[in-house]
Amino acid sequence: MKKKLLLCAALLTAACIARAQKPDTAAYMVHYKFSHLRDTTNRANPYTENMALFLGKSSSVYKSYDKQLQDALFKKQVKEAMANSPDGNIKISRQNTGSPIQYYQFPGEQKLFRKESLVINSYLIEDALPLIDWKISSDTASFGGMHCQKATGHFRGRDYTAWFCPDMPFHAGPWKLNGLPGVILEAYDAKKEVVFKFDGIEKVVPPQLPAITSDAQPGDGHRMIIIGGDDSDTDPAIIGLPSRSIKTTDKEFTKLQDAMRKDPDAFVQAMMASSGMNGPGNGPRPQIKIKIGPQPVINNPIELPEKN
Repeated sequence: MKKKLLLCAALLTAACIARAQKPDTAAYMVHYKFSHLRDTTNRANPYTENMALFLGKSSSVYKSYDKQLQDALFKKQVKEAMANSPDGNIKISRQNTGSPIQYYQFPGEQKLFRKESLVINSYLIEDALPLIDWKISSDTASFGGMHCQKATGHFRGRDYTAWFCPDMPFHAGPWKLNGLPGVILEAYDAKKEVVFKFDGIEKVVPPQLPAITSDAQPGDGHRMIIIGGDDSDTDPAIIGLPSRSIKTTDKEFTKLQDAMRKDPDAFVQAMMASSGMNGPGNGPRPQIKIKIGPQPVINNPIELPEKN
């Protein structure tokens, strides 16, 4: 089993690293209160999360704002702990908050990229930007003092209502929603089981969050390891595909997820070996163990099968 895991990890790590497209600069950040009724037997407790949509001239990225804040705080704690450790060994407990998934929209190229994370690696999955047949109505509303117009459309098994702002001509929205002549400030399905509730908008002034990196230098035997980490040490005002992510497919990524759930420790060691972290060197070898907690009940996924 471990040999198969190691081979799978090595093949994916050796795969093509994502080529960064020309970076874009975010001009605005839209805040959303995301709500999803994952378990229909527990309607009183939907999943909720603070999300953010960074808007650039030619692209956008939708990510967890909760996770972004937590990553910045964790890296600060790591830096302080390393500075105060006489032998370089540190131990910091971390409670993961927020989804690691990010969605990059490139309307001009009609492309959508999804970034997923597993242990020390992140993966990039490319797809076509979904085409939604929106019906724009004459109904209007105001969100945060901004004039918005109503549109309705069917997408992935649900009927959505979206409110977009024509005065902000960004052809983007939260999650995979897109294709309207203005940024989507609020959206929800007919049953209000999936809700992207507008929670404010602000201009982005870099750096939006502190960029904190390790003081360790190449060749000193140390490597900063962020479990479930990503490229969050870069300026969040810059929109660009994560250069360290490994390009893969939905099918291959699902195989990796299944392998990690079956044997988390073997999966971690395979990831580390494939990245060269278990090879020769002068520094201490990191020992990482992960525990897969109980998985949430999801009998109502955000994407539903289409009815015949």
